[in-house]
Amino acid sequence: MQRVIVILVLLFAVAGGAWWYFHRDSGSKELVLYGNIDFRQLTVAFNGSERVAEVLAEEGEQVKKGQVLGRLDTSRLLPQVAQAEAQAAGQSANLARLKNGSRPEEIAQSRANLESAKAEAVNARAQLARQETLAPKAVVSQQALDEARSASAVADAKVIANQKALDLLVVGSRAEDIEQAQAQLQAAQANVALLHQQLADAELKAPVDAIVQSRLIEPGEMASPTRAAFSLATISPKWVRAYVSETQLGMLRPGMKASVTVDSLPGRTLQGWIGFISSVAEFTPKSVETEELRTSLIYEVRVFVDDPENVLRLGMPATVRPLPDERIAPPTEQRQ
Repeated sequence: MQRVIVILVLLFAVAGGAWWYFHRDSGSKELVLYGNIDFRQLTVAFNGSERVAEVLAEEGEQVKKGQVLGRLDTSRLLPQVAQAEAQAAGQSANLARLKNGSRPEEIAQSRANLESAKAEAVNARAQLARQETLAPKAVVSQQALDEARSASAVADAKVIANQKALDLLVVGSRAEDIEQAQAQLQAAQANVALLHQQLADAELKAPVDAIVQSRLIEPGEMASPTRAAFSLATISPKWVRAYVSETQLGMLRPGMKASVTVDSLPGRTLQGWIGFISSVAEFTPKSVETEELRTSLIYEVRVFVDDPENVLRLGMPATVRPLPDERIAPPTEQRQ
């Protein structure tokens, strides 16, 4: 009889334990997620190949967007910039000269040259006439007559040449010459812009507000676009990468507020919100703490966290408790 009583007691205990196990969460609606702190990391490199002159940031330093992290040696680049600027200035002056045309003084000088040539031509023709008058009387030689004729022809040609030169000065530069000078000026200006860009690229600037994780280059070393100079970690945004089972997925909504706690800050709660819920299921990663079976499908959730004091570090374990009754606008809505 005692054995039967013991067996019945054991059966009731097992049945009670089983009922408690399968119904232990039925009265609680609180959802708790477990994950790790995550944020974006990036490496930056100089956009040029030259020797490093200065490295201005240290590991662990917080840098602002646009802050100079390092500089390259520009001792060979600066003379090239000065030379290119001088060439551009010369092309600009040449174009202005062609557009402005001839100066009044140049036109006046050309007219004076023309009048002088005309006077010489008149004198040469008079000399030729005298020689031709005396030639029948054998007073002058045939050679003197030929020289007079040649001198007269040369004088007439000089008149024509000076007349054409005056016409060119009055008309001004051809459109083709102006277009050519304009193209040469644009090429010179483009070269100046390229060298100025190379001069700007000699400074490596932080692309975002970040923390310097690693300093990968030192003064005197050779930089190149393929060699990372710094490894940076962004300050914002930061999020908890967590996972939720399919049965719990309906309890979450984008924009839902959440409280976040980490083991290194006991008693302190950080504010966050659900900013991303994956639309694709995946198998449970081994590093995730869940009460579901490892073979079950889960969905990734990103819970963005406000961290104005920059106390969160990459990989920190974090606990997330969504607040179903509170919601804020997701980041995409806040930016609109």
